[in-house]
Amino acid sequence: MSTLRDLAEEHTRLRPIDIDHLHRLAGDWQLLSDLSFADLLLWVPTDGDGSFCCVAQVRPTTAPTAYQDDQVGRTIGGPEVAHLEIAHRQARIWREGDPVWYGDVPARHEAIPVRLRTADGEAGEVIAVVGRDTNLSTARTPSQLELNYLTTADDLAQMIADGTFPPPRHPGETTSAPRVGDGLVRLDASGKVTYASPNAQSAYRRLGHASLLVGEDLAVLHRRLAGDPLEGTDAGNAVLAALRGEAPPRREIDARGATMLTRALPLMPAGVPIGALVLVRDITEVRRRDRALITKDATIREIHHRVKNNLQTVAALLRLQARRVAAPEARTALEESVRRVASIALVHETLSMSSDEAVEFDGILDRVASAATEVAATEVAVRMRRTGSFGVLPAEIATSLVMILNELLLNAVEHGFPPPSEQDGGTATAAQVVVSVQRTRKKLQVTVADNGRGLPTDFDPEQAGRLGLQIVRALVTGELRGSIDLRAGAAGGTEAVLVVPLARV
Repeated sequence: MSTLRDLAEEHTRLRPIDIDHLHRLAGDWQLLSDLSFADLLLWVPTDGDGSFCCVAQVRPTTAPTAYQDDQVGRTIGGPEVAHLEIAHRQARIWREGDPVWYGDVPARHEAIPVRLRTADGEAGEVIAVVGRDTNLSTARTPSQLELNYLTTADDLAQMIADGTFPPPRHPGETTSAPRVGDGLVRLDASGKVTYASPNAQSAYRRLGHASLLVGEDLAVLHRRLAGDPLEGTDAGNAVLAALRGEAPPRREIDARGATMLTRALPLMPAGVPIGALVLVRDITEVRRRDRALITKDATIREIHHRVKNNLQTVAALLRLQARRVAAPEARTALEESVRRVASIALVHETLSMSSDEAVEFDGILDRVASAATEVAATEVAVRMRRTGSFGVLPAEIATSLVMILNELLLNAVEHGFPPPSEQDGGTATAAQVVVSVQRTRKKLQVTVADNGRGLPTDFDPEQAGRLGLQIVRALVTGELRGSIDLRAGAAGGTEAVLVVPLARV
């Protein structure tokens, strides 16, 4: 399905600024659709042939739709666009005409011109038309709620025609929540409540306002209800800003253990401020869950911090024990254990500073590689290098992977290069180990390659008795469900190719 921008660029000569305005309108017009009990279709005049193309559509959540089929991408012309043409040419809302039929569904047509105001605040040319089509099959005498919805919808429709709706979007606000059904309050020009929907009344009751909202000065009420005076002042000032014709950011009010999100919109059809529309939503449970998640995240980070500290303590004890052991083989085994424990501690240290169970692995690998060159029992100076990026890895993969790479890097440094006494000084090249990373959506391929003396001719990775290689094979095949291949490099040296699936079944 083509996007609004694609269709507008294909069928019209609208400027990028015009298309951006249509995008903002389509991002905020669910409000108008719900208040109108009507489908909204965004029509743009095509380039020169008198037809119109539908580039966006929204259905009401408060009433049955007039269209079962998607209208986006449809181009119409001739008598079908007469009402759109009048609204576009005369820059006025068109409401005349008899009901039309879509199959067996009767519908009422309206057309609202869409203007983008100029830089000096004047109403610009009409750039599109909003078709407001109401399903009449369930028509009945409207209730007080429905009358207030329709009145407010007409005011917003006029503001679209004036170029004053939708309001600018504030940073961080990506949706138009709260919605109409969450709670609606209408204010007159003095800020007094003239109507409050039942859901809005219930939301304020949870904050501690037990009486009816009608007749209340809402800005004063927000200041009085809020448990935090600064929060109450901000919420009250948002109402006053809407009454002045501004579109303030959303505000939250906390009181008596409840939380309510508010959004205030100015009502100024034909440029005349007549009051404000305040949408409210009880988000008590949402904020309770947010707080629970924050507490859980903090607990998990603290656990990782303590695990890291415990692992470092274990490493320190092993290091002390190694110093007291006389047997060289035992000392070497303890020192290798210290390095293995320390590599796992690196992962938990990173997790203790992360907000989720995932780590940026490049930094961990670089630290492990640096440590391998510093502590390896070799007389050769080895240069470590990484190409490619691991990106962010989940903790269950990172913990095993860091141990595997630690073993492979230590093996490459300690066993891959002959001592200086065995090297030919005239032909020797600088010793280096390169870690190459290739990551796709489904798998991670890591190659640890050195330019050393290569594998022994009789080397069998399945029969190798080294503990490090046994650990590597166990972790690769067991924990990571991957594969590893130890082989001679194409240009000499040794390569260890590790393939790890990222998409678990």
